[in-house]
Amino acid sequence: MTISAVLFDVDGVLLDSTAAHRRVWTSWSRTRGLDPEMVWTLTFGRRPEDTVRDAAPHLDPTIERKVLDELLAQEKDSFPPVDGAVALLGALSDTPWAIVTSGDRDSVTERFAAAGLPLPAVQIYGSDVENAKPAPDCFSLAAARLRIAPAACLVVEDAPAGVSAAVAAGCNVIGLTTTHPEASLWQAHMCAASLTEVRDMLTARGLLTNP
Repeated sequence: MTISAVLFDVDGVLLDSTAAHRRVWTSWSRTRGLDPEMVWTLTFGRRPEDTVRDAAPHLDPTIERKVLDELLAQEKDSFPPVDGAVALLGALSDTPWAIVTSGDRDSVTERFAAAGLPLPAVQIYGSDVENAKPAPDCFSLAAARLRIAPAACLVVEDAPAGVSAAVAAGCNVIGLTTTHPEASLWQAHMCAASLTEVRDMLTARGLLTNP
């Protein structure tokens, strides 16, 4: 396998946002008379409006997205970097990389700045594609903007929907087990328990010029 670029999911991979998102979705679910546990299982790796469509088809996903965004904004500094994220991104140096997230540009930009994480030249957000994860469009678009074939891209993902999307796009995938067990990421080509392990994998493939 020849790998030329790395594509990172954001939530659960570079930002430790699970606790904040859990609070938001629990609050929203209860105010809408929904089972928070059921709703929570539908959230990982997906756009909020897509989760709303599945969890509450009787509600307007556009309106509910605004409500969810307001709840997330109240979380403010609750999005620290995942352990090892700063060092890993700093070690990429000249290796092409991108972020591919179902989140929105303004929130991710703000949270990366607060977490001390750099943003790459190529950033793909949920609004950039018609069909978000688990559809492959977002990863295909990232590869196209990097001008690198999907088969030469290594994706780091923590959610089953994201892993499915990356595999469908023809990318190689590391399943990061920060939010889901390895069994749930069975489509991934390999798994890692931490970004330190991911860093070792990238170093072994010659992708870190400053390991």
